[in-house]
Amino acid sequence: MIEALNRQFAISGKVQFSSGTGDLTMLAINSSHSSARISLYGAQLLSFVPAGQQDVIWMSDRSLFQKGKAIRGGIPLCFPWFGPHPSDKGKPQHGFARLQEWQVAEVGETEDESISVALVLEQSEASLQLWPFSFKAAARFIIGKTLQVQLTVTNTSAQPFDYSDALHTYFNISNIDTLALEGLQDATYYDAFGTQLKTQHSALLYFNEETNRRYVNTSSTCIIHDKGFDRKISVGKSGSKVTVVWNPGEATTATMSDMAPDGFKTFVCAEPANAYEGVDIVSLQPGESHTLSTLIQLID
Repeated sequence: MIEALNRQFAISGKVQFSSGTGDLTMLAINSSHSSARISLYGAQLLSFVPAGQQDVIWMSDRSLFQKGKAIRGGIPLCFPWFGPHPSDKGKPQHGFARLQEWQVAEVGETEDESISVALVLEQSEASLQLWPFSFKAAARFIIGKTLQVQLTVTNTSAQPFDYSDALHTYFNISNIDTLALEGLQDATYYDAFGTQLKTQHSALLYFNEETNRRYVNTSSTCIIHDKGFDRKISVGKSGSKVTVVWNPGEATTATMSDMAPDGFKTFVCAEPANAYEGVDIVSLQPGESHTLSTLIQLID
């Protein structure tokens, strides 16, 4: 399989497939401006390193690279539901897309010397047991001076369906204690999946405890201010009215076997999602498509 993928899609010195931990197929990318790594299992971006910088993306050093288990870190693709299944808690958290092998549809180089990769996932016997619809999901990664990730879902069923999704991005940071997040002033949010709507009045969000917020009716770009790494990360989005901000804090991290006890100190999640009925749950008629995307870049 690796040889076949390299024969069809490799670009000398820029794109290479290999077998990684747990025999998962990995894609290494080296553009003129940055490097990246993607797992075909889950279509999950694991690394994005702009030239001369530390990785923008965080990965747990205890992550399980094992089929049937989620990879902790990177940018997991949550689909066709975000969080626990709304009616059956026995189904996998955040859907099944991050637990499936995706197929390579396209690899190419753009005019600005970025590398573009498209991966696809369609219904299978296993997916139909969890979610009774035909679909085509396409994940596109554009790796260059910036990182763009898109998830496009097309309804190939004969009937309409609803779904929720997220680009569950883990950002690599120096220390959560000195981090600030800009862009959500006056936005309304729920804590986790609570029912009490609150408002953030401050211009900056700081993290001094476990934080799990779902900001609703916002399309704003967020900026991560990281004093320790002396950088700002801009997190833009489209196709979403919900922004999820998460850091598990010390107590919750202690319950997670795939994360070191102090793992929470070096990442924050700030991500676009479609996650709330009446806000932005996606409804598709047969043949219709919807795209959720994020644009990640370092700014001055």
